[in-house]
Amino acid sequence: VQLQASGGGLVQAGGSLRLSCAASGRTFSSYVMGWFRQAPGKDREFVARISWSFSSPDYADSVKGRFTISRDTAKNTVYLLMNSLKPEDTAVYYCAARLGYSVRAIAEEFAYWGQGTQVTVSS
Repeated sequence: VQLQASGGGLVQAGGSLRLSCAASGRTFSSYVMGWFRQAPGKDREFVARISWSFSSPDYADSVKGRFTISRDTAKNTVYLLMNSLKPEDTAVYYCAARLGYSVRAIAEEFAYWGQGTQVTVSS
């Protein structure tokens, strides 16, 4: 499984960014795709996840109502649309994949990871 994240950048508070994660190397119909983030000095934390086949998006409380995860099965790409960005959203964002759903949406439950993409929100 190869995951390639892109779309990070510098944005002012209140702005928007869309991250993309291109997936390859497998048929992903049974996979769950996730986005995580890690700020300096902090643990990697869950942001959002989505089932490749059934959608069923799930979000961390801190981003609910502002972020939207989606997938384009034809393009094998997962997106994270981030609106109303806040300085506390600043982090390296990672896309991840695991086979099947897990009860806990934590980094340890995901087997495959892409490289990170930096998101910086200025106040």
